[in-house]
Amino acid sequence: MRVKVLSRNPDDYVRETKLDLQRVPRNYDPALHPFEVPREYIRALNATKLERVFAKPFLGSLDGHRDGVNCMAKHPKSLSTVLSGACDGEVKIWNLTKRQCIRTIQAHEGFVRGICARFCGTSFFTVGDDKTVKQWKMESPEYGEEEPIHTILGKTVYTGIDHHWKEAVFATCGQQVDIWDEQRTSPMCSLTWGFDSISSVKFNPIETYLLGSCASDRNIVLYDMRKSTPLKKVILNMRTNTLCWNPMEAFIFTAANEDYKEVYHTKRMQHVITVKWTSDNKYILCGSDEMNIRLWKANASEKLGVLAPREKAAMNYNQKLKEKFQYHPKIRRIAQHRHLPKSIYCQIKEQRIMREARRRKELNRRKHSKPGSVPLVPEKKKHIVAVVK
Repeated sequence: MRVKVLSRNPDDYVRETKLDLQRVPRNYDPALHPFEVPREYIRALNATKLERVFAKPFLGSLDGHRDGVNCMAKHPKSLSTVLSGACDGEVKIWNLTKRQCIRTIQAHEGFVRGICARFCGTSFFTVGDDKTVKQWKMESPEYGEEEPIHTILGKTVYTGIDHHWKEAVFATCGQQVDIWDEQRTSPMCSLTWGFDSISSVKFNPIETYLLGSCASDRNIVLYDMRKSTPLKKVILNMRTNTLCWNPMEAFIFTAANEDYKEVYHTKRMQHVITVKWTSDNKYILCGSDEMNIRLWKANASEKLGVLAPREKAAMNYNQKLKEKFQYHPKIRRIAQHRHLPKSIYCQIKEQRIMREARRRKELNRRKHSKPGSVPLVPEKKKHIVAVVK
C-alpha cells in the first residue's frame, strides 16, 4: 500500500518574530484569477485620482531681486547652488537648501542677458547690455569689493553665453556666434549664417565640439568648433526662444516653442522668462517679471522626505498600473485635466479648435483627391519648413 503524506517546511510560513508580516502563499495561475484585470484597472483609476488630489507642486519662492529675473544657471558640482541674473544688472547666488541668498554682485549696467558656470565650478561668466563679458569667482572674496577676474569688451550686445563641458572655452551669441578662449580677449572664431540676431547658444554635453543656436528668423543652426563654417540650418514654422541638448543621446535636442506637458501657475506669477530643471531631476526653478524665483516639484504629487520600504513598493506598483492603463479614456482624461487661468484656458481651447480644423481639412482633401497625391506627413516633420546644409 502506498501512502502520500503532505510535507511542509515551517520556515516557509511561520514568522520569525511577531513584528514580521504574515507570509501568504499565492498561486499566480491566471485561470484562478479571472477578475485580475478589472481589479488592476480600479486600482489604477484610484491611483490616478489620488495623484491629482495630492498634486501640490509649489514649494517656495526666493525673494531678493529688485527687478525681473532674466536668466539662471546651475552649479555643475553643487545641487543646492543656483545663480540668477536680473534686469537691473544684479547677479545673486542662492542656497536652495536654506532658501537664502548667499552672495550679491552688481555685475552689469542694464540687463544681465546670460549667465553660465565653468565646468569645474570655480567661476562663472555673465554677459549684459553693456557689451561686456565678465568672469567672476564662485567664492566671495575675504575682504574688499567684488571685482571680476577678466572683463572682455565687445563690439555688439551679447544675448547669450554657454561654456564648454570639458575645456576652457566658451561661446557667446548676438549678431553672430563667437568662440572664445578664457585667456584671450578676442574670439578664436566667429560663425554666422544670415543676418538676424541669435538669442541662445548651447554646447552639446556629449559631442562637446558641437553647439546649436536659435535665431529670430525661426532658424536653428548647428555648428562644429573644428570647422570654420556652420553644419546645418533647420527652418521651423515658429520662432524658437532657446534650445536644450539631451544629456543621454548626443543628437537629440529640445526647442522651446508653444507646446507644453505640465502647467504650474500662481496668482502673482507674470511673464515667466527663464526656467531651469535641477540636476537631481526633482525640482523646477522659474524666474519671472515680479522679481521672484519660484521652486516647484517636478512631479507635482511626489511625497518628499524618507520613504519606508512598503511606501516605495506601493508607489512603484501604482506607477506601473498607471503606465499600463494610461491610454484608457477615463484614466487619460483624469491624468490630463488641469485647472488653468481663464486666459490660458481660452488660448488652449482656440488652438485645439484650429488644430482639429486643420486635421479635418487634410482628411477631406485626401479623401477627395487622387490616391497618393496628398502624402501623409509625420507629426514631427510638420513643424519643419526646410533643412539647409
